[in-house]
Amino acid sequence: MKIYTKTGDKGQTALYGGTRVSKASARVDSYGNIDELNSFIGIAKSHIEDEEVLRQLKKIQFDLFTVGSEAATPADKLMLANGKSRLPIIISETEIEELEQWMDAFEDKLEPLQYFILPGGGKSATFLHAARTICRRAERSLVFLNESEEVRPELIKYLNRLSDYLFVLARYISKLNNEPEEYWNPNER
Repeated sequence: MKIYTKTGDKGQTALYGGTRVSKASARVDSYGNIDELNSFIGIAKSHIEDEEVLRQLKKIQFDLFTVGSEAATPADKLMLANGKSRLPIIISETEIEELEQWMDAFEDKLEPLQYFILPGGGKSATFLHAARTICRRAERSLVFLNESEEVRPELIKYLNRLSDYLFVLARYISKLNNEPEEYWNPNER
């Protein structure tokens, strides 16, 4: 099987379920942002050695494929004619709560925040901060899509929580690697 199909040469692509849309559509933009986020998490992983963190990030990458597959599926195509779900798995409160539990465990090992943190803190932390900003863009694009087409609220909630997780993880990784955080303190210019 060849990777190229030539079906997108005129600026259209097929969504899950077969509907053809412009590659500039809000839906395509949203799952494209999710894909970019997943790739940036992969970059961050390549600079992290902590096995537990790597396990969590692998699970998150799996979950992002799940979020992306649903983002690529119009609401009217989520169910098959036989009444079964088109998607074998979906994001639920379980995955959201898992992110919260992981964050809580990291935060227990960190100093409380007093100022905003400048993105940085070493190579792996910097990539995690970049992933966090891409996550926020992915979240905004799903919110934008939801203004015209239905998006399950769990998807938006998952990305919102994931951006928080990536922030806390960047701080935790900086601490693990003994790389100091830099603060934005408007009084110390």
